[in-house]
Amino acid sequence: MKQGIHPASYKFVVFKDMSNGETFLGKSTANSKETITWEDGKEYPVIKLEISNTSHPFFTGKNVLVDTAGRIDKFKKKYAKK
Repeated sequence: MKQGIHPASYKFVVFKDMSNGETFLGKSTANSKETITWEDGKEYPVIKLEISNTSHPFFTGKNVLVDTAGRIDKFKKKYAKK
């Protein structure tokens, strides 16, 4: 691997899957203004995810419809100028 191309500022963050509420602690360079208190009593930044391994059909074996584009279409249809 090339040296000096990867960020050195990794920090612990909590990832929260918004589709099922699951949370897990990991490292990331992403920034967030929101924080959450983790199981160890410390506060960490929280990164919200639409889908993770706990809700993805490949990992769960369940066929769940994730409709992100449909919500946008519904919004545009509802608030379209008539």
